[in-house]
Amino acid sequence: MHYVDPSTGRTYPLGDARWRADNGHYVNLSPGPGLRRGEIDGARRSVWRYAAALPIGADHAVSLGEGWTPLLPGEWHGTRIDYKLEFMMPTGSFKDRGTTVLVSYLKSRGIQRVLEDSSGNAGASLAAYAAAAGLACRILVPETASYPKIAQIAAAGADVVTIRGSRQDVAEAAMRQSAELFYASHNWQPMFVEGTKTLAYELWEQAGFRAPDNVVVPLGYGSNVLGADRGFDELRRAGEIARRPRLFAVQAAAVAPLAAAFREGVEHLVPTEIRATVAEGIATPRPTRVAEVLRAVRESGGTIVAVEEAEIVQALRDLARRGLYVEPTAAAAAAGLTRLLASGVIRAQERTVLVLTGSGLKASATVGELLKVKPRVE
Repeated sequence: MHYVDPSTGRTYPLGDARWRADNGHYVNLSPGPGLRRGEIDGARRSVWRYAAALPIGADHAVSLGEGWTPLLPGEWHGTRIDYKLEFMMPTGSFKDRGTTVLVSYLKSRGIQRVLEDSSGNAGASLAAYAAAAGLACRILVPETASYPKIAQIAAAGADVVTIRGSRQDVAEAAMRQSAELFYASHNWQPMFVEGTKTLAYELWEQAGFRAPDNVVVPLGYGSNVLGADRGFDELRRAGEIARRPRLFAVQAAAVAPLAAAFREGVEHLVPTEIRATVAEGIATPRPTRVAEVLRAVRESGGTIVAVEEAEIVQALRDLARRGLYVEPTAAAAAAGLTRLLASGVIRAQERTVLVLTGSGLKASATVGELLKVKPRVE
């Protein structure tokens, strides 16, 4: 396996940690070998049970027990589905799945100081795993980031820096600071996606070594889409599944650049209006791997849905009434599933997985305001 610059085809060895090509373009990883069910390390209840499919061995893992999250049978508006409870990770979001592989790789390559920009969850995850690995860590966050996420980052010992302006302003500030610290961006360094591909392996294994028909995820930069695409492709090439599931990605209509590009049938961003959204984790106006995300969804036979704020709030309420307390970003995926079921794109007889990515404890003040929660006084 090696790095590949998709703009030129140039390759780079994995021996030297990098987050972009010499020409400044992002890099991907060449196709992985995948694994067969007999290669799963059943003694490990984490993503490292799939170490045979990862470019770094489990002996070098920096792990907090991430992965192997519950796959919960349930229903959504009268249709039987499975909930994948990714919010039950060590730091409360699916980001731990990618961060464990990313930090393990960087530590094995001698990186001692890391930098990341984040709306909150990725920063909290990197701060925790950097602490576990003994790495110095700086996290840049937007001034609108939820305070519980900032507190979580700071509690792990990271240097937290608030940046004024938009989410894009934060990313650009990180690019400037990357001259002094290794930019361990989950949106640039492809080892993160290498970790998120284990979502596909878990869904396959937990369902008795069968792939679902549909996987529904929230969409910002697209690491869950790219990870699921990579993981299911590896399983198909290994002969473990006959076909990949359809991937359905959901954006907030207020920040939906990938949905707009999907509708236009292009592989590049098109002009879109950007507004505020309660789904801060997917408020991404300029994602990195645009062509790859769009291609993954199209080739799977899925689509990208953009949902309104009121739909997100209703889905947030409906999930909470089922005992599933998630942040608004995760609820966006459920709102998208509501639309997909109503339109008949996803049918009741199909096996559908709804991926719930982040805990509501990350944004309890916001959730309380959105759902107008008040205790009864006696």
